[in-house]
Amino acid sequence: MDVVIPPEHTESYETEAKAAVLKELEPLVKDMMDEHLRKRRLWFPSDFLPSDEQMDEDEHRLLGRLRERARGIADPVRVAVVLNLLTEEGLPHFHRLLSTYLGDESVWNRWNFMWTAEEDRHGCVLRDYARDARLFKWREVEMMQYAYQEAGFTPEWDRDPYRVFVYTTLQERATQLSHQNTGKLVGDDEPLLKGILSSVAADEAKHFSFYRKVFRAILEIDPNRALESALAIMPSIDMPGVSMPNFRDMADIVRRAGIYGPWDYKKIVEEAISFWKIEVMTGLNEAGRKAQEKILNIPKRLQKVAEYIERRTQMKSFRFDFIYGRELAMG
Repeated sequence: MDVVIPPEHTESYETEAKAAVLKELEPLVKDMMDEHLRKRRLWFPSDFLPSDEQMDEDEHRLLGRLRERARGIADPVRVAVVLNLLTEEGLPHFHRLLSTYLGDESVWNRWNFMWTAEEDRHGCVLRDYARDARLFKWREVEMMQYAYQEAGFTPEWDRDPYRVFVYTTLQERATQLSHQNTGKLVGDDEPLLKGILSSVAADEAKHFSFYRKVFRAILEIDPNRALESALAIMPSIDMPGVSMPNFRDMADIVRRAGIYGPWDYKKIVEEAISFWKIEVMTGLNEAGRKAQEKILNIPKRLQKVAEYIERRTQMKSFRFDFIYGRELAMG
């Protein structure tokens, strides 16, 4: 079904029409949510780190050995951990963005609450690990986290429910890769951190799968305007932490360390185009066809951006208060 909007439509009318499409998808969302719950392995931070008032000698020794191993964690990995930690702790921003369109008494709202509960563990376990391992000058991290929460996250696209689902698809995949690749960089030198990051990445993969299936269903119902919404998001996305202190420098280090960068985003976009079968969509109106054509050209543009950044990259030094102002020189 192609949803037709009269020529005199307003932004509020269009938003309501898109919300009506989300309403139509509720039976599918319920099925997807039930499948998610059947496959879920629910873990908690205390499964990784002893935290009870009463601990035995083995648990105390575990924390001691953790701190010894953590001394060997390289500073680029520490930067990646603090960036991932603070990004996860931005959860209130993202709950708000989703709840705007999902209603108060619907399966959408149930998903949002459950998704929030699952995501909340990510920030908790990374915070618990970093504090128990004594990775940072902790008050500096706390001040960064406070500044990030206070700054908010109010992207221009937050008034379009279709764009919200395009963004969450791409962002969840990017977050999955960031955690996964940070764990690979840690390697077997610190198996506990590697295991934590692997578990967080596995959660993000499930959330990514949910959101990209939702947008695929939106494309089937309302392809023309869905493609226009996708086009508004896909050329580039600001990661959720863009408003946190030192974000650009931390993201640059993560890129230079091979954890996440423009080449990864290009791959994410190509995956989405393929999964959503944008290339083979037919029966579009003029606006839909134009959006389709532009979306299919995005990977070429992203490749040029990645190549340009690669060419321009030179040795650079970084300093962060949360690692006591130590100098990081990276090419």
